[in-house]
Amino acid sequence: MIGLRCRPAQLLVLLTSRHALGSLDASPRAPNVVLSRHLQTSCPTTAAAGDEGEVERARETDAARKQNPSTTQEDTIFSKILRKEVPADIIYEDEMVSNVRPLLNRSTLSFMYRFDVLFETQCMAFHDVSPVAPTHFLVIPRNPIPMLSASTDRDTQLLGHLLVVARNLAEKENLSDGYRIVMNNGRDGAQSVYHLHIHVIGGRQLSWPPGRIAMTT
Repeated sequence: MIGLRCRPAQLLVLLTSRHALGSLDASPRAPNVVLSRHLQTSCPTTAAAGDEGEVERARETDAARKQNPSTTQEDTIFSKILRKEVPADIIYEDEMVSNVRPLLNRSTLSFMYRFDVLFETQCMAFHDVSPVAPTHFLVIPRNPIPMLSASTDRDTQLLGHLLVVARNLAEKENLSDGYRIVMNNGRDGAQSVYHLHIHVIGGRQLSWPPGRIAMTT
């Protein structure tokens, strides 16, 4: 059962919308999915409940990491997506740029070819499976950096590249009216997957400030 704290007028619009009614014949689960998505954007208290769930997952992940420090980054869902072991709606992958140069072998008077990699694949982008806005995708590095605070000065170029890719993809997604860049870091930052990632969120007016005080247990 879904707890509703919307105003009656809001609920009436939600239940009588063509989108919700049109999905009733699709499958038994479709109305609940449609209604849930409408509630997240129309009812602040329901959306807040979803926020609390994300915070709780971040706390559980942090506790699990502390109990098992030997856990590697290969165990994360993002690493599995990078290895194509888990499906994802991928919208971008870096292409490896290389240069092939012929070299003359003077002893045999024959040509050899040198293969130089000028630019290796560094990142991937895909749509978030639980979007919080009409457009919501993630940009992740192939290098399994757990979080921003675990990066070093040697990662400067990579971190800059992630932002450039985020900008370019935002343009392709027609986010001309603006968007938000989010990078969660650690438990208090509500990070639930310890593989550095950038959220790009847009397609609607976002509120400010983005964070609020989560209820403690």
